[in-house]
Amino acid sequence: MDYEAVIGLEIHIQLNSDTKMFCNCPNRPGDEPNKNTCPVCLWFPGAIPQFSGEVLEKAALAALALNCEIQDHTAFDQKVYYYPDLPKGYQLSQFHKPLAKNGWIEINDDEGRPKRIGIRQVHMEEDVARLVHETEGKTPISLVDFNRAGTPLIEIVSEPDIRNSHEAMEYIKVLRSQIRYVGSAECSMEQGTMRVDANISIRPRGSDHFNTKVEVKNMNSIHNVGAAITYEISRQAERLNAGESIVLHTRLWDPDRNVTVAMRGKFEGPCVPDPSVPPIIVSHEWLSDIRSRLPEMPSGKSERFIRQYGLTRDEAVLMSSERDLSEYFEAVAGDAVTPRTAYQWIMTQLNPLLKDYRQTISETVVTPKRLASLLAMLESDVLNAKSAREVLSKLFESDQTPEAIVEQYGFRQVSDSDELEGLVEQVLSDNPQAIDDFKAGNEKALGFLIGQGMRASQGKANPKLMKDMITRKLQE
Repeated sequence: MDYEAVIGLEIHIQLNSDTKMFCNCPNRPGDEPNKNTCPVCLWFPGAIPQFSGEVLEKAALAALALNCEIQDHTAFDQKVYYYPDLPKGYQLSQFHKPLAKNGWIEINDDEGRPKRIGIRQVHMEEDVARLVHETEGKTPISLVDFNRAGTPLIEIVSEPDIRNSHEAMEYIKVLRSQIRYVGSAECSMEQGTMRVDANISIRPRGSDHFNTKVEVKNMNSIHNVGAAITYEISRQAERLNAGESIVLHTRLWDPDRNVTVAMRGKFEGPCVPDPSVPPIIVSHEWLSDIRSRLPEMPSGKSERFIRQYGLTRDEAVLMSSERDLSEYFEAVAGDAVTPRTAYQWIMTQLNPLLKDYRQTISETVVTPKRLASLLAMLESDVLNAKSAREVLSKLFESDQTPEAIVEQYGFRQVSDSDELEGLVEQVLSDNPQAIDDFKAGNEKALGFLIGQGMRASQGKANPKLMKDMITRKLQE
């Protein structure tokens, strides 16, 4: 039978607020274990939670970035279950009255066509503590680090509009980019600040029924999400074709074996309104202020980059994918540096060096001003491309200006006709065979002679002038 998949994603994202959600403990889960704790996040008797206004702002910005409708009235519930990572026996979440509903983002499907994926809701909840399981020795034990307990999360629940692994991965990429743009979170699956659960079911193609779903967890990269979904679709199809039923349960993704494995039965504990945190009333004035903080979002920025800078669609999408990258590009491209040169040097020269020196584009010592100064000298023929690349490398190791480095190391390009004339005459005199080859129709001989000229000038000659002068001499 021909099946199609019905997929919905639940994405937990850790907000980058300064403090936890209900207390003033630092929001730094990676610190020394149990360092950032207090009676509230350890839930001692009599502790009174105080909801963070910064958390609400960052959550609302994230929801607006996903085209959601912020609700006027939102409140917290107790999601009741007991596990050692929950000191109070329940998790504060939002079940009955979530922060935002009815959002959407647009992706390109596997045939390149635009497709809108609906977002059912965005709600806030506190994170749980971190369990560390020690299996060495005679008696296995589990340790609890409460640094993460109470850190602020938003959970983004998609509609079941996703049909394959490609669409799931594109959805995550676009969603991550949107939320990074508004500055609410880092959204790193590798570092655990973004966690993705996939709910997957299959049905006969053309059917509009929803069949039993299976939840898959433990996916720490976008690639693993795609691989897990592909495997699970195949696994469920094999079971149905064999006459077996699909049972509602939770599975884990095993990246070493590239399979999903059964974890536990699916259990949803009761959710009851929480009396300790007052309801949140969102005023129109407050929401208007938050909405005014939204930056130009990636889709609109990429269209502007096409119109304003002449980038191709793929180039514009790439250059607008991250806010820091797009702002860096616009700071470099200007009157003295063409957008094409700025794009090419950022992508092909700067980015590899950023990785080598372990710097981000927002924190690099090669500021937009320094790169723009270097590229302006390249475009005005003060430098050739080879020398410009050497200067760029030195900018990572020196706080000097590009101009000072050029003068100190003698990188300035030779464009003086009289000086080049002598070099060309010497090269032609030293290579009579290459001249004969050129006259016999061997075009490669011209490249050889230009290379000899550049070598004689120690790479400082203006390559265009060198080529023009050698060509003219040969024709004479």
